[in-house]
Amino acid sequence: MRIHIATDHAGLEFSTQLQHHLAGQGHEVIDHGPVTYDPLDDYPAFCIRAAQAVVADQEAGVDALGVVFGGSGNGEQIAANKVRGVRAALVWSIATAELAREHNDANVIAIGARQHTFDDVVEFIERFIATPFTGEERHVRRIGQIADFENDGTLLPDPRA
Repeated sequence: MRIHIATDHAGLEFSTQLQHHLAGQGHEVIDHGPVTYDPLDDYPAFCIRAAQAVVADQEAGVDALGVVFGGSGNGEQIAANKVRGVRAALVWSIATAELAREHNDANVIAIGARQHTFDDVVEFIERFIATPFTGEERHVRRIGQIADFENDGTLLPDPRA
């Protein structure tokens, strides 16, 4: 599988270690930056480029997912979710990694590098990669509703109206 990775300065060490680990597992890893430590770097462009690459690969039929890191993972998730076709989930446990894939067909995960050990992060990512989307109708329907809004602003009618 192709894995696109991006981070900010807070996740740079994790990103470097993880790239080596994932490559050792047979994955093709693409680093979207940064490549050097800069405590004042701005993560949005790195994360957006990684998210764009995930969508482009998936549209081309390439099996690809993304991982974005930061101190908390929150900003990185927000940035990635600005890319049409991305469903980025903030992951902080094995359960959230599984549910991100099973229920939301997430194609990018965000992780707080300052919140977890490297071993925990590896577990989260490996579980995310290994967990398939269930394809259950209710999940497909909900993902479709999100995509409809993303594409043209369509929402289901408000039941309170």
